[in-house]
Amino acid sequence: MTAASTPAGSPETRGAPLSDERGAGPTPQEDEGGTRREDEGRARPRRIGVLVAVAAAALAVDIVSKALVVSRLTDLDTVRLLGGLLTLRQTRNSGAAFSIGTGYTIVFTTIALGVVVAIVRTARNLRSLPWAICLGLMLGGALGNLTDRVFRAPAMFKGHVVDWIEVPHWPVFNLADSAICCGGVLAVVLAARGLQVDGTRVGDDEKDDDGDDAAKAGDTVKAEGSPKAEGSVKTQGDDAKAGDGERDGKEGTA
Repeated sequence: MTAASTPAGSPETRGAPLSDERGAGPTPQEDEGGTRREDEGRARPRRIGVLVAVAAAALAVDIVSKALVVSRLTDLDTVRLLGGLLTLRQTRNSGAAFSIGTGYTIVFTTIALGVVVAIVRTARNLRSLPWAICLGLMLGGALGNLTDRVFRAPAMFKGHVVDWIEVPHWPVFNLADSAICCGGVLAVVLAARGLQVDGTRVGDDEKDDDGDDAAKAGDTVKAEGSPKAEGSVKTQGDDAKAGDGERDGKEGTA
């Protein structure tokens, strides 16, 4: 007695999977994308913490320096340092930074509020350390001058900002103005280098799209050459052979 053999085109042969890919792990592209998202998720709280720390430091230094100037220097007192290159004297400014636009206090108060809101909204996408420092400087400086406009004389939201630093051929300013200017210069440098607030660089999105297209093309080629695809072709060939054998058997019987 001979052992029964399973026909080549039987359901057992056709239905038997050659490989089980359901348990396959993620592709390298998926691993890289998932790791990047995890890193970005952890980076955002840290960058916001840096922004808050820089803003708080700039605000604190500005408030303390103005308090010392108001308590130690009168409008008529001047302190000359470095051979006259630096002069300390108290002035009141109703305009913008560096005594620009005096007489438009309420307008600049509104602008300062808008700047603060814009920085806070931008911080939602913050994942870059240099941008965190930049926005922190501008936020701290804006809050420093805004504090004067809200709480100092002559009236709320119409207060005059305390300026006290004077150098030759330059308007009198304060540390809040300096923080705003430093943040603005840093923003220009970062933008010129193509670094964005979210930590990416200009052109990275296009590279990611090209990489995704290449990965998809590679997955397609891999799927076409996979054992499952080869098994499907082999099964179809076995079915064709089985059909030919049945026809030959019928012709021989006839």
